[in-house]
Amino acid sequence: MRRFIYVLMAVIIFGIASCSKSMTQYDNEISLAEMIMRNNTDSALSLLDEIDPSELEIDSLRAKYHYLKGWGHLSSNRSMVGDSLIGYAHNFYRGKDIVRNIRSGIVFAWYKFWVGDTPGALTMLDSLAELPDIPDSIMVQTVRVRVLLGASEYQGRQLVPFAKKLHDLETDSMRKMEAQYMLLAAYEYAGETDSALYIADELIDYARNNNWGDKQFIFELERAQLLTENGRSAESDELIGDIFRKAGPDNGAADVLYFQHAINALNTGDINRAVRNLALADSAASKLRKDDDAYYRSYSNLLNAIIDFKLTGRIRLAHINSLNNRQNERFNRVKASQWESERGAVQQQNRALALKAESEHKTVIILVISLVALIIIAGAIWIIRIRRLRERENEERIEALQKMIEEYKAAPATQDSGTNNPGALRGAMLKQLGIIKMVAETPTEQNREMLRKISSIDGEINGELVDWANVFEIIDNLYSGFYGKLHSKYGDVLSPKEEQIIVLMMAGFSTKEISVITGQTASTIYVRKSSIRKKLGAPEKEDIVRFLLNPSRS
Repeated sequence: MRRFIYVLMAVIIFGIASCSKSMTQYDNEISLAEMIMRNNTDSALSLLDEIDPSELEIDSLRAKYHYLKGWGHLSSNRSMVGDSLIGYAHNFYRGKDIVRNIRSGIVFAWYKFWVGDTPGALTMLDSLAELPDIPDSIMVQTVRVRVLLGASEYQGRQLVPFAKKLHDLETDSMRKMEAQYMLLAAYEYAGETDSALYIADELIDYARNNNWGDKQFIFELERAQLLTENGRSAESDELIGDIFRKAGPDNGAADVLYFQHAINALNTGDINRAVRNLALADSAASKLRKDDDAYYRSYSNLLNAIIDFKLTGRIRLAHINSLNNRQNERFNRVKASQWESERGAVQQQNRALALKAESEHKTVIILVISLVALIIIAGAIWIIRIRRLRERENEERIEALQKMIEEYKAAPATQDSGTNNPGALRGAMLKQLGIIKMVAETPTEQNREMLRKISSIDGEINGELVDWANVFEIIDNLYSGFYGKLHSKYGDVLSPKEEQIIVLMMAGFSTKEISVITGQTASTIYVRKSSIRKKLGAPEKEDIVRFLLNPSRS
């Protein structure tokens, strides 16, 4: 009972403590999320979602939380519209932690990009790239993002130094090739097609030497477009023809290749060839892109308008409307994506509020449970007090018994066992079943030891609690030779343990008391009773003792 109370009190203390987490607990949870994020971003974000940032009272914890939340969204390519507080984290880490300063700055730049402030994002990345004494492993992340965002803005000359720096910093061969490809794009946007063509040739050779057929295909297509930009339409057509011969007419970029043929035809004044190739390009796009051909159509419609003007000398409003509609579609898609991101941010805020309300609800429940538990503890204490009073009474009885034993042992050895001998009479009284039953009712180790002392007064008991020879003698005297008759009739059938059980049942002992006296479990006593019933042939529902006392069985 006492152990139960201790456990209950521990549960209450734990429950109350869990109502309001300590900052150490928050720190452990956020640190665990940071460790998990290296391999499983989704799981890390789920852990962070369970935390209410308004409960973070320490600046370092608040900064770490918003930094990891933003980094997780960036790593998993999720909406960052709701990560406005990443700016707070970046300001906190500035001048304190160079790694988190750079990474939080990268996340802050991506946040600016998500909310439409791409110039602000580029400015942020430029300032990070200029920081001195930054390890290459950290700087490469900054420059990589700077090049990607710069390419999305079609930067040319401004992007070239960053692309070169990225190529120098990258150590992985694949990433190094990607950086070189970005440098090619930077030269192309800057109008420096000769430099871009030189890089394209290097990339084609590299892909060919490493048997990267898909990469070689992309680089050769890029080279064909650069040749067109450089005014070398014939060389461009020749390269496109070579690509078709190697990749087949149904390759994944057939629409782009036919489209490039059409541009080359226009540049050389061959309108009819331009019309034919543009028709082939539209047909290929319809097969390859199906319903997802809006990007291609934005170029195709423009080229159709140019061809129509070349043929008729007029600009048709239908072409202008088509171009405008395509732009509107792209604008609407961007807006829809932004609205979806904003809705996701609102859902995250609502979830945080719901978690907070759920936490408060749990707090109320825990307090109610704690109150009920306190009432239970008070009741348990009262019960323990009553039990202690009973134990004290038992102890007093044990002391009296101990005194009686000592007096009996101190009696003169020359005394016989006659009835006029008070010591002998006292010893006989000690052996009565009432003493045994009292001990069985309160089977403490102290009581057991006392019973052993009482039973061993006249001799050894071989580790038993009682002297069974004396018990059998008492049973015979009290119950008209019950044991003697039992042993005489069934001694060959019953085991000694089974005989012990029967005589104790005869004396009115319960199953629990019998288990204490015989040193067996209650379940074992039940099993032995079933065995006794079978050996005696007693019916299932008839009492064993009544069955044995039945005169008709004698």
